[in-house]
Amino acid sequence: MAAISGMIRVMEKAARKAGGRLRRDFGEVEHLQVSRKGPADFVSKADQAAERTIWDELRTARPDWGFVLEEGGVIEGDPTKPRWIVDPLDGTSNFLHGIPHFAISIAAQEPKLDGSGWGDVIAGLVYQPITDESFWAEKARGAWLQDRRLRVSARRHLDESLIATGIPFAGRGDSAEWGKIYAAIGPQVAGIRRFGAASLDLAWVAAGRFDGFWESGLAPWDTAAGCLLVREAGGFVTDWRGVSQPVCDTQVLAGNDALHSKLHKLVAGALR
Repeated sequence: MAAISGMIRVMEKAARKAGGRLRRDFGEVEHLQVSRKGPADFVSKADQAAERTIWDELRTARPDWGFVLEEGGVIEGDPTKPRWIVDPLDGTSNFLHGIPHFAISIAAQEPKLDGSGWGDVIAGLVYQPITDESFWAEKARGAWLQDRRLRVSARRHLDESLIATGIPFAGRGDSAEWGKIYAAIGPQVAGIRRFGAASLDLAWVAAGRFDGFWESGLAPWDTAAGCLLVREAGGFVTDWRGVSQPVCDTQVLAGNDALHSKLHKLVAGALR
C-alpha cells in the first residue's frame, strides 16, 4: 500500500467527521418521511452542516487555500496555492428519500504555473458514510479503496459491460441529447444503471464495479475527485469530443481504454 499523505489524511478526517453527522441525520430523515412538513428543510440543513464541518477541518489544516463549495460558492485563497472543491452531500435526492446511496466528495486542485487559472486535480476522496468506504487518489500515486489498490475493469466488450449514467430530471440536463446517447449505447451493453450520485458512479468505475459512465450537466464538485480516481485507476475521462480536461463536468465519459474508445464512438455517432 502507498503511504497515506498528509493531504489525504486531512481530507479523510474532514469527510469522516461530516459523514458521522450525515449518518445520524439520515436516520432522522427516515422518520421524517411520514411527517406533514416533510424532510426537505431538514436535509438542506444537514447538507449545510456537513459543508461547514468540512470547511472548518480543511480551513484549519490549510488556512491559505481557497474553496469551491456546492453550497457556499467560491471562497478565494492564496492564488499560488491549491484550492479545495467540495460536495458535502452528493446524492441529496437519495438522502431525502431514505435511500442509503450518497457520498462526500473532496478534491484538491492546483493553480497553473503561469497563473492563468486552475490546472490538475492533485488529490481526491469520495467517502460513502453508510458503507464507510473511502475511495481516494493522488496524482501519480494511484487510486485506493481504504488500503486496497484500485484498477478499472478489464472488460473489453460492450455486451459484457455495465454502464452507469445520470438521467435528466426536473428541467435539468438535456433530455433529447441523453435519449440519443441512450439509444446508441443501451442496445450494445449488458446493462445501464442510474443510482443518483455521480461521485460514487465514478468511484465505482475506478473500482471496476461499473465498466463505464456518462452524464452531462454536472458541476466541478460532482466530478473533480471522481475524475482523478478513474484516471489513477488506469481509466480515461473525457468530454463527448474525447478531450480530457482536469475536471470534466459539463460532459463526462469514463471507462477503461477499450470501452472508453467504443463508448466515445457511439456517443459521437449518436450526436452527429
